[in-house]
Amino acid sequence: MTPATMLAQLESWVEAGWLRALDHGFAAFLAREAPDADPLLLLAAALASHQLGRGHVCLDLQAALADAAEALALPPEDDGDAPEDAPDTTPADLLARVRLAQWQAALRHPRLVAGGEGATPLVLAGTRLYLRRYWEHERSVRAAIAQRLARPAAIADAQLPALRAALETLFPRQLSGDEADATEWQKVACALAARSAFGIVTGGPGTGKTTTVVRLLAVLQQLALGADGTGRRLRIRLAAPTGKAAARLNDSIAGAVSRLPLDDAPRAAIPTAVTTVHRLLGSLPGTRHFKHHARNPLPVDVLVLDEASMVDLEMMAAVLAALPADARLVLLGDKDQLASVEAGAVLGELCRRADRGHYLPATRDWVLEVTGESVPARLVDKAGEPLDQAVVKLRKSHRFSRDSGIGRLAEAVNEGDVATLRRLVATPSADLGFAEIEAGDATLRRLAVDGGYRAYPERMRAGQPPADAPEDAFDHWAGDVLAGFGQFQLLCAVRRGPFGVERLNHRIAAMLHAQGLTGGDHGWYRAGR
Repeated sequence: MTPATMLAQLESWVEAGWLRALDHGFAAFLAREAPDADPLLLLAAALASHQLGRGHVCLDLQAALADAAEALALPPEDDGDAPEDAPDTTPADLLARVRLAQWQAALRHPRLVAGGEGATPLVLAGTRLYLRRYWEHERSVRAAIAQRLARPAAIADAQLPALRAALETLFPRQLSGDEADATEWQKVACALAARSAFGIVTGGPGTGKTTTVVRLLAVLQQLALGADGTGRRLRIRLAAPTGKAAARLNDSIAGAVSRLPLDDAPRAAIPTAVTTVHRLLGSLPGTRHFKHHARNPLPVDVLVLDEASMVDLEMMAAVLAALPADARLVLLGDKDQLASVEAGAVLGELCRRADRGHYLPATRDWVLEVTGESVPARLVDKAGEPLDQAVVKLRKSHRFSRDSGIGRLAEAVNEGDVATLRRLVATPSADLGFAEIEAGDATLRRLAVDGGYRAYPERMRAGQPPADAPEDAFDHWAGDVLAGFGQFQLLCAVRRGPFGVERLNHRIAAMLHAQGLTGGDHGWYRAGR
């Protein structure tokens, strides 16, 4: 195959909707810059660009050769709209006879691919092919975190008594019975995050991540102010990746601070205002750059980044670059959900060993000494890595128990346990039900319209004030409409396909319109006719 025929093949995949025009355009650019480029290099470049679009920062050559359909999701899952003249040749077909050494050899082009430093558009690191910008982002994030983990403990030995006292005040022992021997992971998370310049608190829904970080900030401010309250107050900033996440954290932080068992002075030292990451860094319109960077760092001593699973690799690199070398960074989020929109699941990668702890015996001993909490033996590992000592997974949900239906479902999904999923479907519990909707729209109508979204358009239509009503009346009506909308949510695992976001949105909108609840069945519309 020649470079021209490879580009023609890539173009056919674009026409079929398998690749983006951007992916083909990148490969075509490289072909123009280096006409002698191997066709397999052009294929790899297009697939690396494609992987970025799927949220992956690189193309794993070995994984693509082992199972191209799985690794690349090409061709994509049929959504019922596939063109009749779909390409006969798939990436798996092209790679079927390619060996890893052969593909790596095809990528040895000094003007296009390097093994590290340089100005080439691509970087090959072992079996992983990166676009240079993302290779540099990954390297900078890794170096910045390693630098913080290598710093001496942020808590001096002389401060340990004060740390113990603060933790006892904020985490009074109230357990009884079987729970008396359970580890209070929120307390452990506070202690380990206070000890390090970099910390991660992860956990599923209802495990108390916000409560934990508020108490951590209380501990840090108490240590900074000192016993007599004359020390310098820490400059703390709270940020989240989106406006919605920032607003949600703002509400929960304010409530958690008000419930702290502290006097007014130390409570007042804990901020409750939350901003977006873009606003924190100072976005510069029309560019990918920010006001705050390595040469103009943020004026902050502690930065808490909530919903960190939504922070992509490029944004995490920007945050770490703008953070002063002596500032603390605390990441907060659920490693198993809310993946970033752009490429790079940073929190997921950092927390990939969190389930098994991997705490060093020295860490276990320090936790016991400072908190009185015992780290279970199964979570102790003599070969634990420095990062493991800075990551704490909160393991108890206060919304549902691990043995509940939804708890078992969540655990099975996170672990990819298909057998358990099938058992749960076959024997649903009181808090978990299953309904098949492929047979038609009757079940979907019952779930999503009759008992679901109906409250939203009904409140939208019935409660709207007249045009000359005072502003307060419109505010009350808007709040009531939003409350109605929030009563029901339908979540989809995929965007395309018969049960994806796009198709179900259209089907449900048509049902609402057929019942006279909306003024249209697609696009933007107001409720009612």
